[in-house]
Amino acid sequence: MFSGIIAAVGRIEHIEPLAEGVRLTVDTCGLDLGDVIVGDSIANSGVCLTVIARDGAKVKFDVSRETLDCTVGLDLAGAEVNLEKALSLADRLGGHLVTGHVDGVGEVLKFEPVGESHELVIRTPAAIAGYIAKKGSITVNGVSLTVNRVEGRDFSINLIPHTVAVTNLKHLSAGSRVNLEIDLIARYVERMLAWRSEEAGSAA
Repeated sequence: MFSGIIAAVGRIEHIEPLAEGVRLTVDTCGLDLGDVIVGDSIANSGVCLTVIARDGAKVKFDVSRETLDCTVGLDLAGAEVNLEKALSLADRLGGHLVTGHVDGVGEVLKFEPVGESHELVIRTPAAIAGYIAKKGSITVNGVSLTVNRVEGRDFSINLIPHTVAVTNLKHLSAGSRVNLEIDLIARYVERMLAWRSEEAGSAA
């Protein structure tokens, strides 16, 4: 589990093709790796990946073809990635509960300064649009954010200067694609309601 509070912005240094996927070498660029061992989880722009090797500040991850097909930002050498280590039970939950499992890829419609902040408008895939609510939580490239407005499949977020400065969201522009993870609570509520409906139907 993660919180969506980014600890460092790393860079994909090398991509090695595998039979089914790729092996990434990521320069973690200041991320505290003192307690990280092989087998631990680190979120890379919202995607939970398992550490398979370490060499100083550089970490290797294997990424399956399935993961590559349903995410963005993990297949380009030189690309920046938002990094967050998995939570421990004693950690402060500064954002919201994040699994590191991307639910869909959104398209940026607008990323423009508004006063000291930035307005970010994203269009979601239809399959997950119903899970996004005003004042609810959403994860964009691994960053925990609060939704300000929802209109159909489009939602907007206000990014404070600190968030822009310390994440790779600063590089977004209209047409950019981003990893989205819906609120974990919304996912379970939807499943519970669907199950009740199925049970009611089978009992009739």
